[in-house]
Amino acid sequence: MSGPPSTDPNVFRRLMGRWPTGVAIVTTRDGITDYGLTVNGLLSVSLHPPSLLVSLGDDADSSPAVAKSRIFVANFLSAQQRSTSERFALSLASEEKFRDLPLHRGVTGAAILDESLGALECRVLSEFQVSDHHLFVGEVVAQELGADAPPLVFHRSRYTQL
Repeated sequence: MSGPPSTDPNVFRRLMGRWPTGVAIVTTRDGITDYGLTVNGLLSVSLHPPSLLVSLGDDADSSPAVAKSRIFVANFLSAQQRSTSERFALSLASEEKFRDLPLHRGVTGAAILDESLGALECRVLSEFQVSDHHLFVGEVVAQELGADAPPLVFHRSRYTQL
């Protein structure tokens, strides 16, 4: 009997690149410091109660900040926010990521991006470590509809539009 088939991480990455995803920026606030990063690992878990799962890499400074603050906001990006997505994908200091970015605060105190399609504010219900990522399941405590515009989409390792 043979073992399981081997998997090549490069093939896995290429295959997952064929799956188009929306793009969001997950923000949190720990004390007076804002944190945020670009993600496409986001999943609606339940409607009753509304809940959301986000996947954050262990190397992201946002991961321990969400674990400590127990809050996060998923800001869904419009096609016009590509440069914001690119900025939050870089390893920059938090203050650089948020510099001159129009935002406001919701009930959790975390940043809500003014020009986004909308935002879901969540309180962490569960946290799981899976390989090199933390998975956070959050119950939606507030929601906000934003711009009625085309979404920013990621497909085949590049940004695209519908």
